[in-house]
Amino acid sequence: MYLMYVDESGDIGSENSPTHYFILSALIFHELRWNSILDNLVDFRQHLRQTKGLKLREEIHATHFVNRPGELRRIKRNDRIDILKQCIDWVKNQQDVNVITIATQKANKSKADVFNWTWQALTQRFENTIRHHNFNGPMNADDKGIVLADRTDDKQLTQLIRKMRRYNPIPNSGSYHSGGYRNIPINYIIEDPIMRESRNSYLHQIVDVVAYCARQLYEPNKYMRKKGGYKFYERLDPVIVKKASTRHEFGIVEL
Repeated sequence: MYLMYVDESGDIGSENSPTHYFILSALIFHELRWNSILDNLVDFRQHLRQTKGLKLREEIHATHFVNRPGELRRIKRNDRIDILKQCIDWVKNQQDVNVITIATQKANKSKADVFNWTWQALTQRFENTIRHHNFNGPMNADDKGIVLADRTDDKQLTQLIRKMRRYNPIPNSGSYHSGGYRNIPINYIIEDPIMRESRNSYLHQIVDVVAYCARQLYEPNKYMRKKGGYKFYERLDPVIVKKASTRHEFGIVEL
């Protein structure tokens, strides 16, 4: 069984929104590695507590780390940015994890289209990579996958994945905008998506950083540009699922 932890950066709206992109990033690994990866992550959080003063109960939320730290203002801004970089490097150094990112440009798209197209693309890449045995780490001949999402529009996401089990049109041209399609229902993803609150999940907090750093490739804020943070995502190169998109240097699926 493969576990896909997902978080987003940006929002799905186009009116009065500060972002031009909606990003979904996923951290994926086999159930056989769950205990060891979580143990490594707890050790990492203890390291951050000792070196940066970040308490174990405090949530890593990348957007707030940079611009709205609240109580975390006690940690210097440079150190907060360094925490984000260390989170990226923690992911990079895990041998059996995999990263997939979908980036949707929101212009001229409805909220429903932004949400559905982005989640559909991520779900399809998860499905395809399981089917073709292309994930790093252990595997079984008949592996399935399950989605663990940071809390989003629960009903809409559940309906989408249920629908994809019956009707999942795949464009023949590789484009979401034109051309014929084939109906290829998903078979490798089981159950409805499981929703988690990121404040209660160290793994989702890590994926939050991945998604945030992915969005910095497209629309970096002033401080991240100044500190080189817009290049943090590139550090994930060893664990990125490049087959997700051969059109992008870092395998990002762009819609």
